[in-house]
Amino acid sequence: MDTNKLQQTIEAMMAPGKGILAIDESTGTANKKRLEPLGIEGTEENRRRFRELFLTVEGVENHLSGTILYDETMRQSDTEGRSFLDILKEKGIAIGIKVDSGAKDREEFPGEQITSGLGDLSERLDEYVSMGAVFCKWRAVVKIDEEAGLPTDGSIRENSKILARYAEMCQQKGLVPMVEPEVLLQGKHSIDKSAEALTQTLGILFEELNARGVYLPGVVLKTSMVVPGSESGEEMIDKEVAEKTVDVLLANAPHDLGGVVFLSGGQSHVQATKNLNEIAKREPLPWPIAFSYARAIQGPVLEVWQGKDENKDAAIVKYMEVLKEESLADQGLL
Repeated sequence: MDTNKLQQTIEAMMAPGKGILAIDESTGTANKKRLEPLGIEGTEENRRRFRELFLTVEGVENHLSGTILYDETMRQSDTEGRSFLDILKEKGIAIGIKVDSGAKDREEFPGEQITSGLGDLSERLDEYVSMGAVFCKWRAVVKIDEEAGLPTDGSIRENSKILARYAEMCQQKGLVPMVEPEVLLQGKHSIDKSAEALTQTLGILFEELNARGVYLPGVVLKTSMVVPGSESGEEMIDKEVAEKTVDVLLANAPHDLGGVVFLSGGQSHVQATKNLNEIAKREPLPWPIAFSYARAIQGPVLEVWQGKDENKDAAIVKYMEVLKEESLADQGLL
C-alpha cells in the first residue's frame, strides 16, 4: 500500500474552502430524480448535457477539489468532444467514481438493505485507475424505524464488513476509499434518535475497518448530519444540528481519519449550507471537513436550467453563486 500516494490524494480532496461535487447518479436516478421532474426526457444525451453543465464551467475548480462520477459519466464528453475526464484533469479536480451497485433487499434483514457490488470490483477498479480516478465511493443506507426496531446491529455490521472490504481493495490499488454510511433523513424519528443511529453506525463501521487493517489516514468518511426525521414535525435548527453532529463525530470518528465530508441527503440547499456553516464554526476539529453534496448543489441550478439551452448562461451564474456559498460555509464564513 502506497500511503504517501493516499495522503497526497486526501490533501487534494480536503483542500480548505473547497468541496466535492456528488454527481454520481445512476442512470435511473438521474432520469427519475433530476431530469424527469423538470419535464426533461431521460435520454443519454440529456444526462450528458446535465453533467456538462456541472463539470465543465470555467471557475468550478476554485470551489471544487473533487467530483464523484458514475460509470457512464467517465465515458462522456462535452459538446465539443472533449472528454469530461480530460477537462477535470486540466482543472486539477480529483476524479472519483461511485463503485457500489446499489442497496438491495435481503431476507435476513427485513425492512433494511445491504449494498452490493464486490463481485467484479477488482477489475472495475483497475479500469478506473487507468482512466485517471484517484478515489472511489461506496454508499450503505441506514434506515430508522423505531416501531420496527430499525436499524439493527446485524444489517449495520453486514454493510460495514462490505465497506471495509471495499476500502481495503481501493487502498491496495492506490485509490482513496470514501465510505458513506448514510443514516436516512426519511422517517418520524427525533434528532436524538438520529444521533443514536449515527453513533451505532460509526461504532460498528470503524470496528470493521480496523479489523481489515484499513489505513484510516487514507480514508474519507462521507456522513449524514444529525438531523430530525423528515416526518418528525421537529424544526431543523442549524446550531443544534452542528452541535449534535460534531459531538457524535468527535466521540466516534477516529481522530487520525483522513477527512470527513458531509452529504446533504435530501436537505435543501439553504438547510445544508446553514448546517455546514455552523459545523465549520466549530473548527479546528481533528480532521479536515468539506461538503459533498448532490441535490443541495444541483437543485437550484436545475430549476433555472430546465433542460433548455437558452437558460444555460443563467444556470451557470446560479451554479457559481451556489458554489461560492458552499465554499464560505465550508469555512464558517457565511
